[in-house]
Amino acid sequence: MLRLGLFTAVLTALATTVAGHGYVQDITLNGVKYTGYLPYQDPYMNPAPQRIIRKIPGNGPVEDLSLIDVQCNGWSAGGQGGSAPAPLVATVAAGSRVTLTWTEWPDSHKGPIITYMARAPSDITKWNPGNSAVWFKIDQQGKDSSGKWAATDHLIPAKGVYSFTIPPKLRPGQYIIRHEIIALHSAYNYPGAQVYPSCIQVQVTGSGNAFPTSFVSFPGAYNANTPGIKFDVYSNPNLQYPIPGPAVWTGGN
Repeated sequence: MLRLGLFTAVLTALATTVAGHGYVQDITLNGVKYTGYLPYQDPYMNPAPQRIIRKIPGNGPVEDLSLIDVQCNGWSAGGQGGSAPAPLVATVAAGSRVTLTWTEWPDSHKGPIITYMARAPSDITKWNPGNSAVWFKIDQQGKDSSGKWAATDHLIPAKGVYSFTIPPKLRPGQYIIRHEIIALHSAYNYPGAQVYPSCIQVQVTGSGNAFPTSFVSFPGAYNANTPGIKFDVYSNPNLQYPIPGPAVWTGGN
């Protein structure tokens, strides 16, 4: 009982200390709900829970965009840089919706929500993309025509829920879904933009044969000069926001 009480106290203290950031806490694919990697719980469990989402060290951001950390926010994940493989893979059909739930997101952290994918050449539970250019963008939401931001004005009223669609003609195979929020409340200088990535392992099913021909790497896709990385949300409330990264690949739909 004493040990359980101490464990609870530690978790409470950690939650209080790190309040104000966030991460993906669960994923729904094909009607099945999966718990995300919980950085303030999973490392203390024995045995450790098996997840479809790659390890993160906490709910904090990556600000130095030259680091491998920007790939999956996994700098402390088993010494494998930014993308230590998770043990499980979830199945999702091409063309279906993916629904993610973020932990409570602060209303000061305005910014875009962006989603990429990368196709694994082999067993995804052993694959680390490293610095290879393998990522393509499938979804993005920034600031809409009324000036409302994806990561605050839309995400918070939705209770942290965000959905996107797997391209319907995407070639079957194993993929990492890289989903991120870029918080811009300190982005008036570089470093300042805060990147919060999460990486989810999936097996895409279907009969499509579409695949992109242009890819980016992480790190590499963003730098100090990338439009949308250095952006003053306070001085430019009416300025159109350029979402960082390549154009969205629609998958031939």
